[in-house]
Amino acid sequence: MSGPHSGTLQVPLIDLSRWPGGSASDRAAIAAAADEAARTVGFMQIVGHGIPAAAADGLARAIDAFFSRPADEKRQWLPATPETNRGYTPPRAEKVSLSLGVTSPEDLFEAFNVGADVTAAGAPELPADHYPANIWPPVPGFRERVTEWMTHAGALAHRLTDIFALALGLDEDFFATRTTHSIDVLRMNNYRLPEQETVVDRGQMGMGAHTDYGIVTVLWADAVQGLQILDGDGAWHDVLPADGALLVNLGDALARWTNDQWRSTLHRVLPPTDGTGRLIPRRSAAYFHDGNFDAVIEVLPQCVPEGEQPLYTPTTVADHIAAKLAGSRALRPNAAAEREAARLNAAAAR
Repeated sequence: MSGPHSGTLQVPLIDLSRWPGGSASDRAAIAAAADEAARTVGFMQIVGHGIPAAAADGLARAIDAFFSRPADEKRQWLPATPETNRGYTPPRAEKVSLSLGVTSPEDLFEAFNVGADVTAAGAPELPADHYPANIWPPVPGFRERVTEWMTHAGALAHRLTDIFALALGLDEDFFATRTTHSIDVLRMNNYRLPEQETVVDRGQMGMGAHTDYGIVTVLWADAVQGLQILDGDGAWHDVLPADGALLVNLGDALARWTNDQWRSTLHRVLPPTDGTGRLIPRRSAAYFHDGNFDAVIEVLPQCVPEGEQPLYTPTTVADHIAAKLAGSRALRPNAAAEREAARLNAAAAR
């Protein structure tokens, strides 16, 4: 696999149990820990999140119930167009690195996406291309278990953005006013290929290197190696979730708001294998909290050093995400991710 590999990286662990109802000093300490993780790693492990273990178990059962179906049956739930961020994605259908404009072999993962249902929320005036209808396969218990997880993950994402606002010295409702109809998506991933496919080509990725697109991602994942993040020196590090922890990482929107003071960290997923090199199962579910489609992402003035210009020009959440999805899902290289692509290319050249 491309780029140097430097073993497992310690991702900061943050306990949120004292955020609800905590003292001002409790909250300040949590915000300071989040700020440190955001500036140094861009990833954090969250415990004390309050999500019941039963909800995670239900999510895992839902993932298994869908992905264990025959390939032809799963393909019934493909979206109408690749850009529609809903429904089933078969293996080798995406090149996630194209969201950075970087070409790679097709990714091995298969996925199923559901997202914010604005019709159910009574907001039919929102544009359907950014808030498409969900596709629900008739798998017993699937919709109920996935919806329960989305409710919990969405509440955690909102709590995290409240923490981020405090950490950045912003009004406490800064992110709340920009996420009233957030383009939120839950992507459930399966890295187990058909039994006859046990060997992968050199350079093949479970999921290619990328940054996440929006504000923050809440990730549930099996404790199976595969996920790696890129450090500032261009080395890849394995990341495994601690027992009961959820991985959280920042997306491009926060990096742009903070002028890269906070990191939208490049990450990838290697094909998960055992000690003999055979492919083994790995599941994950990423809840992307991306912001309102019409929210403007503009560098915060306090994040621009005196006498310098912002690293990014203003854009909307919708325009930014559309360019990223056109790369990963529609396979049209994104030309608007120069800074992220430069980091990945520099690592590959090491």
